[in-house]
Amino acid sequence: MSRLPNFVTCADPAATAPPLVRTHKGRRTLAFESGDVQSEMLLARPYALTLQYTRAMMCFALFVPRPRHILMVGLGGGSLAKFCHRHFPDCRITVVELRADVIALREQFLVPPDDARLRVVHADAVEYVKAQAAQGARPFDVILVDGFGAEGLPPALGNAAFYRDCRAVLGDGGVLVANVFTYDPRYPVVLDALDTVFTRRTCWFDKVAGNNRIVFAMHAAAGAAGDALPGVRRLHGLARRHGLGLGLLNRLWVRLLVMQLAWRSVLAPPH
Repeated sequence: MSRLPNFVTCADPAATAPPLVRTHKGRRTLAFESGDVQSEMLLARPYALTLQYTRAMMCFALFVPRPRHILMVGLGGGSLAKFCHRHFPDCRITVVELRADVIALREQFLVPPDDARLRVVHADAVEYVKAQAAQGARPFDVILVDGFGAEGLPPALGNAAFYRDCRAVLGDGGVLVANVFTYDPRYPVVLDALDTVFTRRTCWFDKVAGNNRIVFAMHAAAGAAGDALPGVRRLHGLARRHGLGLGLLNRLWVRLLVMQLAWRSVLAPPH
């Protein structure tokens, strides 16, 4: 691996500030403001999920254990894209990233090149999802919304109109995972929009990701048929206690789930 300066920037004319890459003591981080880490990679284990919130987002596997197609909003340092690409070998992954200067960093964060299963699209996620919804298809089993900038979650990625389009492209039993800051002034508005659009089929795990709240919202048919889906039943059970009821148990459960996903792919027979 080539050695990089301690700080590396890559400018995008459309961006207000270039992303900042720092390599220090075996770790490489991506930030939009100094000290505000968006992504982190261990140089010795580049596919590992080091940040708590990324591990928490992988809990979508409780509801959709073997997704066929995942849509990711926001590439960042590619932690989630790399993990899913490696550990869901039968799954297609589409990543939509607004900033060209972030996409330009993919080699520094060892994000695999595009192939039959992975595609990184340079586009506005709001417009991309809206165009997919207009086609009337439901191609995705999981949508991971992790599109943050220097000022946090953009309002366009945290409102009812965007969530309706996301719901429209999710298959029956599919799940949207939204990463939201609890101290965001719009936090109550975002939760209300998710609850409304997904007819209160939402849940989260308390105290698993610091100031990040990872919200899971399921798309299912209205009425008894939708409520009978295994994932919906599991979601309602978790929603009553916000996970296992205790933050320590939630954090342990998340770690065990990520380990299980990693070992599942390692032990699977080769394709």
